Amino acid sequence: MTELLHAAVSPPNLLPTALLVFVLLYWLTVIVGLLDFKTLDISTNHDFDGTHGDHVSADHAGVGVSWLNNALAFFNLGRVPLMVFLSFVALPLWVASILLNYYLGNEALLPGLLLLVPLFIGSLLLAKVLTLPFVHLFAALEKSHDSGAQPLGKVCLVLLPTSHERLGQASVRLLNGAPLVLNVRAASITSELCKGDSALVIDYDKERRCYLIEPYDAV
Repeated sequence: MTELLHAAVSPPNLLPTALLVFVLLYWLTVIVGLLDFKTLDISTNHDFDGTHGDHVSADHAGVGVSWLNNALAFFNLGRVPLMVFLSFVALPLWVASILLNYYLGNEALLPGLLLLVPLFIGSLLLAKVLTLPFVHLFAALEKSHDSGAQPLGKVCLVLLPTSHERLGQASVRLLNGAPLVLNVRAASITSELCKGDSALVIDYDKERRCYLIEPYDAV
């Protein structure tokens, strides 16, 4: 264990270790409800509008945006959340860097940085393969969201405490009787909902990708 820790903080492995620590800290904040797992998500659907008198630069910029979108789509970004993809990059990169530098006996920064280039490319390609099942999973979730399973206007039961700034979870029963677990936030800045409270789903926040709820008293 001591040797692994020493290898992780050695100069050639510092960048992969830092990336892995960042990913782990991010998922920790998601687990405790401070962040939504799609907080750092990106989209490949960017539109570019040219202006009159600047058609040449607009065309070049449009080509650049199109190329970037194609590159992101190739690696499934936009179809899976950024941090899901980055997780599948960070762990293989860290393991490969540790092992390669160990067997080469390298503890210098510059050779380690040079080795990171092919390792990073390989990790990107591996992450593309590993995230393929998640592409179908998130596509199915989006399809379910758009197919009429809408919880707006329904009463839900708070499962994890939430406020306007803190992400929580709530369960709502649909018409077919199946429970649906939602990521939720309090609609009001002053509202705080605890586990077991009843609330009303009043809106969907597209930017933060969660539902907005407010306390509900059935009486």
